[in-house]
Amino acid sequence: MELKDKNILVVGLAKTGVACARFLAKKGARVTVTDMRDETALTGQLAELAAYKVRMVLGRHDQADFTSSDLIVVSPGVPQDHPLLAAATAAGVEIVSEIELAGRFIDVPLAAITGTNGKTTTTTLLGAIFKHNGYHTFVGGNIGNPLIELVESRQMVDQVVAEISSFQLEWIRTFRPAVAALLNLSEDHLDRYPSYQAYIDAKLRIFENQTAEDFAVVNRDDPLVWQHAQHLKARLFPFSRTQELEEGIFYRDGVITYRHDGHEECFPIAAIRLQGVHNRENIMAALACALLLGCRADEAFETVLCFESLHHRMEFVREVNGVGYYEDSKATNVGSVQKALESFDNITLIAGGKDKGGSYAPLAALVQERVRHLVLIGEATDRMQAELGHLTDTLRAATLEDAVALAARVTQAGGTVLMSPACSSFDMFKDYEERAQRFIAAVNAL
Repeated sequence: MELKDKNILVVGLAKTGVACARFLAKKGARVTVTDMRDETALTGQLAELAAYKVRMVLGRHDQADFTSSDLIVVSPGVPQDHPLLAAATAAGVEIVSEIELAGRFIDVPLAAITGTNGKTTTTTLLGAIFKHNGYHTFVGGNIGNPLIELVESRQMVDQVVAEISSFQLEWIRTFRPAVAALLNLSEDHLDRYPSYQAYIDAKLRIFENQTAEDFAVVNRDDPLVWQHAQHLKARLFPFSRTQELEEGIFYRDGVITYRHDGHEECFPIAAIRLQGVHNRENIMAALACALLLGCRADEAFETVLCFESLHHRMEFVREVNGVGYYEDSKATNVGSVQKALESFDNITLIAGGKDKGGSYAPLAALVQERVRHLVLIGEATDRMQAELGHLTDTLRAATLEDAVALAARVTQAGGTVLMSPACSSFDMFKDYEERAQRFIAAVNAL
């Protein structure tokens, strides 16, 4: 891809935008960056670009920059239906995402992980497996470092592992993983997409450019994933925790079994530190990707045995008066909360926050069966009470600290207090990490 002397517009100066601008400038492109924030709000980003010849258009967007560029690179936070992107498309300008730009310069196998939930755990575990197998491995994408930073650094690697979001997939053209995994699908980001199907379609683009030489690792137990997987060009490799598979990876009677082209490997899970039914799926997906791309089974499983849960994903905080307290602040959608509820009985669930537009109805059966008390906080309280409140004892709290204190009063010994919000955090907190820290502090103060 020739970039020298091309007029290239980078839209959005978040981490990926800064990395793209820096890379393009090094390649000799005439780079313009544009962001609706002004210089005051972008002090750190501008400092990172100070050494490079980059034209800045800040506090506004100019249509001429969009329609006269040779190429536009869009940051993931910019919605696909932005009117100036529509104008650029009408003018025949090529628009790409950062992963598309990076992908054109990556010439080693790429394993890409997407799905509504579990992406970060699966991606991090898969990266650790490759490293333990001796591969020089870059792990990034939607977590850690953007893929373009690998290209910019000219680091020599054998393998790339990337977490990929639906936003990043919106502007791909040739992006092609050797192995792509779709972990699950549930309603999310409906404040960005016009419909649930539009969100699903964005996720499915991870398989778009694969061929019969590539692998699609898919969740056999997720009806939507399995339905859409039937039309893929890549070779299907399913994973399941409910049924035995002739080809694929599955869980049965305490053992994960991998079967591929007549070869079988068995992994007993008793000593695995990563607990929860959702993590069983994440482990199977990571093992599948690793083994399909040449990792040795024994070293792969050694990594799994030693791997511990990432922060803010169903993390045990402490036990107080015979009650276990778990923090699952990363559970910002219904699908993630479903998996958390499947992992416990006799639950006091603390949920709520900024509503993301999806239905809470998929939680109904699990709330009725497993949740003794539901404590609601945040903007979504009224909606969650209307959809779930009649199914169990439901209480309201003004703050997260109040919710923890209330949960402690109503939960008897042997029960579990689980903070798994099914909502984003932005109504009451800076982000999900601040929400997690506030919960942990409240539990430690009991």
